[in-house]
Amino acid sequence: MAQTPSTMLPLGTAAPDFALPDVHGKIVTLTDFAKNKALLVAFICNHCPYVKHIQQKFVTVAAHYQAKGIGVVAINSNDAEKYPDDSPEKMREEAQQLNYGFSYLFDASQTVAKAYQAACTPDFYVFDEHKLLVYRGQFDNARPKNSEPVTGTDLTTALDALLASKPVNPDQKPSVGCNIKWKPGNEPNY
Repeated sequence: MAQTPSTMLPLGTAAPDFALPDVHGKIVTLTDFAKNKALLVAFICNHCPYVKHIQQKFVTVAAHYQAKGIGVVAINSNDAEKYPDDSPEKMREEAQQLNYGFSYLFDASQTVAKAYQAACTPDFYVFDEHKLLVYRGQFDNARPKNSEPVTGTDLTTALDALLASKPVNPDQKPSVGCNIKWKPGNEPNY
């Protein structure tokens, strides 16, 4: 369980495009969220203890904000050959068991993770209605080995500001989690 921080992509970055299959094989794209008030992109996976630690609360938070017009999508970019728990079949099981109300996509080529400069799971990005980055960082201060409650406060504070048409505080903390499991030779230079 190596602690890896997120790269903190520069605020104002345009959302990188994606076209990835969900757990049912349907291709989901960035343009599918064109009419949403904002878009939350979360890089997660099935086996990471950091993801498992916040998973239930993340599902609740996602549903709450989807009801308010914010798009939510989760992406798994891990090497499923070396980590079979992160295979598309296991992703489908995970999404069903935890009642994911958002699309859970598989980035087999890992090109989308690289485009977002995603480094860890979980890694969160919030884009405004123009699909410009206004938040990147942690869900909250909770970690598997600390006693902080899982609240989602950092992420929800940013989403609430967006919904209230207020600026999102640029003082943001990196997420910390397991490194993305890159395919051999596919490791990024960030």
